[in-house]
Amino acid sequence: MSDCIFCKIVAGELPSKKVFENDEIVAFHDIQPASPIHVLIIPKKHIPSLADAQAEDWTTIGQVQAVAAQIARELDIEESGYRVITNVGANAGQIVHHIHYHLMGGARLAPLGVHN
Repeated sequence: MSDCIFCKIVAGELPSKKVFENDEIVAFHDIQPASPIHVLIIPKKHIPSLADAQAEDWTTIGQVQAVAAQIARELDIEESGYRVITNVGANAGQIVHHIHYHLMGGARLAPLGVHN
């Protein structure tokens, strides 16, 4: 998708500070971190959100969890704790419409579920 910032990162058209990459998934530091460690983990295939995932996408989406655990170990936040979360749709706060997971840690994180 030509206007998707994450597709541009996957294609190498935009720089990123990668921490993981394989044939299906790439992970990189968020440019506007909301915690001391804030990594985005995305499938390379453009999938707008979980709601748009097809049967053939679920293996890759499931692999994101294993990648998150691996990165947490490598960044030394496994024992102190971390969060893996994805937002689906506007009410959840999804801004970039390419499925992505936030791996956050490095400090005590605020509770979830607060609404405005």
